[in-house]
Amino acid sequence: MKVTLSFEESTSNDVSIMVDALRASTTITLALNNFKRVIPCFTPEEGFDLKNSIGGILAGERGGKMIEGFDIGNTPSGIKELKTSKDTLILTTSNGTRILKNMNSKVLIGSMVNAKAVAQKCIQLADEHVDVVMAGVKGEFAIEDFLASGEILYWINENLNECELSEYAKSAILASRDYKSLKDAFINSRSAKRLIGLGYEDDVNQCCLKNISDNVAIYNNNELTLYI
Repeated sequence: MKVTLSFEESTSNDVSIMVDALRASTTITLALNNFKRVIPCFTPEEGFDLKNSIGGILAGERGGKMIEGFDIGNTPSGIKELKTSKDTLILTTSNGTRILKNMNSKVLIGSMVNAKAVAQKCIQLADEHVDVVMAGVKGEFAIEDFLASGEILYWINENLNECELSEYAKSAILASRDYKSLKDAFINSRSAKRLIGLGYEDDVNQCCLKNISDNVAIYNNNELTLYI
C-alpha cells in the first residue's frame, strides 16, 4: 500500500484522510456522538439556506469566531456538550470544509482524537493508496495538522503488513512520537494562540487528546456520516 502526506489537495484517487486538527476534524468526529450526520457547507449563506430547508443546528466560524446568527461555533467541546433533539449539524469552517470540496477520492476525517480508529478504517477501505491531507490555515502550513497526521500515519504503518511510506509521511511520524513535545507544539501554534485569545482554550485542549474516540466520518453525497 502506498501511503503519502499532502497539503490542501489529495494526490490519491483511492482514499484520502482530511486533517484539520484545530478544529474542524475534531468537531466533526465528536459531533457524531450526538448527530446522525454533519453537512459541510462552504459559505455562511449556504449554511443559512440549508437550515431553512432541512433544519438542524448551524455551526461554524470565520477567523476562529462564531458566525453571527449561527447556533454555535466550530467548537468540539461545545458541540460535545450540546443538548438537542435535532440529528443534523450544518458546519462551515475557514479551512477544513473547503478542503473537502475538491477531493476526488473516498474521504475520511482524521484528528488526534480518532487517529488510531481512522487509520484502521482507511486500511479497510483502501485498495492501493492512502493520502493524509493537511488542511493548513489559509493556504499556509499548520504544525498541528502535521503532528496529528503523524499520529494517524503511525497507526497506519503499525497496522499494515506492507507499507510504502513517503519521506514526508515518515517525517511526520517521527515528529509526532514525543507526546509532550507534540502537545506543547499544539498549544503554542499560531492557530491555538488565536483560539485561546478568543476564549477557546477548552477546544485546544480537547483537540490535543489522543485516541479518545472510535468515530470515523466518511464524506459521501455531500454529507458526513459514521463509517461502520
